Amino acid sequence: MRNLAAMCLAGLLGLSPQSHLQADEAPPVLVIHGGAGTLSRDEMTIESETAFRAGLMRALLAGYQVLDGGGSAVDAVSTAIVTMEDDPLFNAGRGAVFTHGGRNEMDAAIMDGETREAGAVAGVRLVKNPILLARAVMRDSPHVMLTGQGAEEFALAQGMDLRPPEYFRTQRRWKQLMRRLEPTAGRPRTIDRVGTVGAVALDQHGRLAAGTSTGGMTGKRWGRVGDSPIIGAGTYAANPDCAVSASGHGEYFIRAVVAHDICARVRYQGLEPPQAARQVVLEDLVQMGGEGGVIVLGGGGQFSAVFNTTGMYRGVIDGPGRARVAIYLDEDLSPAVSGGE
Repeated sequence: MRNLAAMCLAGLLGLSPQSHLQADEAPPVLVIHGGAGTLSRDEMTIESETAFRAGLMRALLAGYQVLDGGGSAVDAVSTAIVTMEDDPLFNAGRGAVFTHGGRNEMDAAIMDGETREAGAVAGVRLVKNPILLARAVMRDSPHVMLTGQGAEEFALAQGMDLRPPEYFRTQRRWKQLMRRLEPTAGRPRTIDRVGTVGAVALDQHGRLAAGTSTGGMTGKRWGRVGDSPIIGAGTYAANPDCAVSASGHGEYFIRAVVAHDICARVRYQGLEPPQAARQVVLEDLVQMGGEGGVIVLGGGGQFSAVFNTTGMYRGVIDGPGRARVAIYLDEDLSPAVSGGE
């Protein structure tokens, strides 16, 4: 029923991707995620689950409208992620988690698979949409990564939309921080790792792109930066191999250079992107003790969401305009005939 509703909504929005494709154009594909972690049906209310599924669907349809109109993969990735950054449900932009000191410090990265140009920002506090700042770094600076105050000075110079700290604050995230700071038998509670948003896209011209945005870990300290803004760790794209966006315990993703490793296995071992992702996330990362997942998309449209946690907010919309979202481990994004998890 959800898939039927999604397809009807896509039709109302005018998404008829195959009607105008030229013979040398590929059906576009967009895959998104809203974070991997411990997601149990027992802990999720019907209202919360419905809200998350709706948020994922909004991001999918917004990004796919770009692709369906002939836009680039980079444009689609940016649009989908902005939609999730503006949604307080997700740990990115408005609704980002708090640091140990009670601030919101956000990271983001984007990469163009065709040119391998990339931009990233880390530790920004006032930028409404960090993914747009990361794109500006890629497009309008000679650098790849800017951090903290310097990144915000660049944002100001670029005329980016800046917001006061209270814009990013939500009561739900504040309560998460309070729980995180409560001692349990003399030790702090486990860090909340459900978060991070990302997107990977394949446009009609066969160009790949990847992007990731996050508020990081609840209770992080000392200017900690995770894998999301690190090219090759949490974000990577290279034509014609694959595009990857990750979510999870960033320290492990950095050490394993997860995103690049997946694409390297596609390029040098000839693996399909879903197979490469399964090797890295379900074997290598598990052996290291790392938790999380990735979305991956190949130049031929092969896609997958692979994770070693009990759930991952995720969704895909592909060439025929089939939109599907999922949360739990036992849900499948696969279409009836090809691609999929």
